[in-house]
Amino acid sequence: MDDKQLRDLLTAIQQGNLTPEAGMRQLQQGFATDGDSVTASIDGVQVDLDRQRRCGFPEVIYAEGKSAQTVVDVFARLVEAKQDCLATRVSPEQAHWLLENFPEATYHPEARTVRLSQEKQPQGRVLVVTAGTSDRPVAEEAIETLRWMHCGCELIVDVGVAGPRRLLAQLSQFEGADAVIVVAGMEGALPSVVGGWVNCPVIAVPTSVGYGASLGGLTALLGMLNSCAANVTVVNIDAGFKAGYIAGLIAHGKHARAE
Repeated sequence: MDDKQLRDLLTAIQQGNLTPEAGMRQLQQGFATDGDSVTASIDGVQVDLDRQRRCGFPEVIYAEGKSAQTVVDVFARLVEAKQDCLATRVSPEQAHWLLENFPEATYHPEARTVRLSQEKQPQGRVLVVTAGTSDRPVAEEAIETLRWMHCGCELIVDVGVAGPRRLLAQLSQFEGADAVIVVAGMEGALPSVVGGWVNCPVIAVPTSVGYGASLGGLTALLGMLNSCAANVTVVNIDAGFKAGYIAGLIAHGKHARAE
């Protein structure tokens, strides 16, 4: 519920057009004063327009399996509600139609994301690290998510455990980070190494990069889940969006407490 909707609700109660009990129900349920639901139904997609109020950030569109027109229509509804937009796992065709309708949006082909967000001062600082260059698409998805969340972020690429000096040369960059996202395939060892150097949460992202015994990222996932470093937590295979979202929440929460 935005400021205008809240003001209208309070005015309706003050003027006796709405009982306090009914107003409380509308506030709790996230309904506008005109009775319109905060869930918009678009081609079978139920768009949660109340998520920003409840959770701090709007609903994100998982574009895979949706038609290009459906993704465009969902963007349009979010824009109408004055909410930032992020679509993940976007195909080139979907991206084409989104940019046709929203030329101000940002398409990142490597991350497979389209982002449409207001300009705001970034809050917090998250470092995104990859073990190898093959892990970069997943890292870029995390970066685009952090940018959508208006969170400060930096990327360090190709510092995996096969060349230990590469990570050591970057250690000064880790100082002051609110969270670190570590993206790695193969055996998934890098998050444990990073965890031993930093005093903040490390979010490990296993990727499906590797030869046969990597089992499409399962080996890295199990290795990360068994990390000895106490500050390491793990998200799903190739889940750059999930890692970015969690790191963004950590950074925003830390910034809010500091204020």
